[in-house]
Amino acid sequence: MRLDRLYLRGFRNYAEVEAQFVPGVNLLIGDNANGKTNLLEAVSYLSTAKAFRAKKEQELILFGQDFAEISATVHSQEREQTLRALIFADRRPRQLWLNGVKQKTAAGIAGVLTSVLFRPDDLSVLKGGAQPRRRLLDQLICQLRPNYDAALSEYQRLLEQKNAVLKDWRENPRLLDVLPEYNLRMAQVGALVISYRARCLKALSECAADFHREFSGGAEELTLTYKTVSNIDDPFAEPAVLRQLLTEHQQSHERAELESGQCLSGPHKDDFEAALNGLPISLYGSQGQTRTATISVKLAERELLRRDTGEEPILLLDDVLSELDAGRQDFVLNQLKSGQVFISCCETDRLTKLGQVLTIEKGTIR
Repeated sequence: MRLDRLYLRGFRNYAEVEAQFVPGVNLLIGDNANGKTNLLEAVSYLSTAKAFRAKKEQELILFGQDFAEISATVHSQEREQTLRALIFADRRPRQLWLNGVKQKTAAGIAGVLTSVLFRPDDLSVLKGGAQPRRRLLDQLICQLRPNYDAALSEYQRLLEQKNAVLKDWRENPRLLDVLPEYNLRMAQVGALVISYRARCLKALSECAADFHREFSGGAEELTLTYKTVSNIDDPFAEPAVLRQLLTEHQQSHERAELESGQCLSGPHKDDFEAALNGLPISLYGSQGQTRTATISVKLAERELLRRDTGEEPILLLDDVLSELDAGRQDFVLNQLKSGQVFISCCETDRLTKLGQVLTIEKGTIR
């Protein structure tokens, strides 16, 4: 898998720019706030159909412009293909194109340009709150299993609507009439979400453990354990079983939800726990151990995508090497012997010998 050409128009701080990339390492250098991360975000968007920093897609559009365009030529699935995304300032639905054909959903471009993004914020993902870990897992599954994105989007929509009902039912008690319908559908879709997550995390845990074993010289064993709704002991059970358990959990939390005005039951609060030699990283992991384990998880993401697609996914390293000590830098750099890699940094040091150097300055690329 290879990104050969990228064209940006009205995207972030890029008015209009085009760049060509080499198959190996592409080093993006320049001072902060010049557009290095913006370029990586454009690549990531074509891969996942999601912005990794913006809460609203309109934030991706250059101030004063009506739309943003991201276009790329990629070598994928043994042939040259084109990807294009249009994001509109007037809140029209975005448009996604593959080989000149407009796609109905993001699933239409899934798997064409797979990528793994690694940012400085990710170095603490195993130690902080649950939301970044859920996002890490969900983004990986969306690339591995395109149908998952539709299930996850439907669940999020149902959750928002149910929360609106729970918030306003006192002013309009008739709203409670629709709660059984929401609960039924949320249990059905939630069962699929849990099933996907459990299976993906199992594969991710096994692969990350291999990397971490090598990284630590065999001194530490990394495990990732899925945590979902409290009455589900076996998340690998059949969806019908999970659906029944979710329904029972909803019923047991019905009164609490009405009193609190928010949905308290379902996989929207899922998490996974990372542990070293059986001790939770969130409680006992040092900064060095946390970073080492996180690197192992990110490299495992890349390996799972490679196994699934038969192609090496693009690796996007957003100024992450500067956050690592020499030993951890060496371990990451030793993994860059194959596949296409984009590395953004301010200080080049020894990195300039790795591959092509592109200088980013105020929304221009040379």
